[in-house]
Amino acid sequence: MTNSLYSRLGGYDAIAMFATKLIDQAQQDDILGRFWENRSSDRNARDLQILIDYLVNQTGGQMYYTGRDMALAHHGMGITQTDWTRFIEIVVSVAGELGVGETEGGEVMGFLDGLKADIVTA
Repeated sequence: MTNSLYSRLGGYDAIAMFATKLIDQAQQDDILGRFWENRSSDRNARDLQILIDYLVNQTGGQMYYTGRDMALAHHGMGITQTDWTRFIEIVVSVAGELGVGETEGGEVMGFLDGLKADIVTA
């Protein structure tokens, strides 16, 4: 029996660190930063926690996700292929920085690829 992706990624703390670094970099990015403009720090903190809950849940951890499905959560945001490409570049960079292994990284990329159609709509 293989360990869950959640366990192989390092559990809650590692996923929370990944999500935090990912969002920090995306917020400061010239292309993606616009998605966080005019939002309160409280709203950003809440959305980060929802992202952590989602990633923990989807990788096999014991977290209940209370957020919306990906299509509804990203509806009307105007996310383009350029946005998606930049987001993936940041994902790869953060994963590399945190030492995510090739096997686990491949699983994460496959998971993200499955979400693309619900997120990239412009």
